[in-house]
Amino acid sequence: MAETKLDVREIPPAERHPKIHAAFDELESGEALTIVNDHEPKPLFYEMQAEKEEFDAENYTVERRSPTEFLATFPKK
Repeated sequence: MAETKLDVREIPPAERHPKIHAAFDELESGEALTIVNDHEPKPLFYEMQAEKEEFDAENYTVERRSPTEFLATFPKK
């Protein structure tokens, strides 16, 4: 599976979700977007699940690497 990585930790919080949505929209079916975030992106998971039909929620993963580093992978159907 091809993966695009986006580190959003330096992006102002109000601008993060629009950038993440735009990056996800650019993916082809079968690819995934992995974001590096400073907190667990649970609200983003629910937002993607509700708004993006092509988001593969069953294969979503999140890994806590440190208290301020989370890797979350959003696969596209």
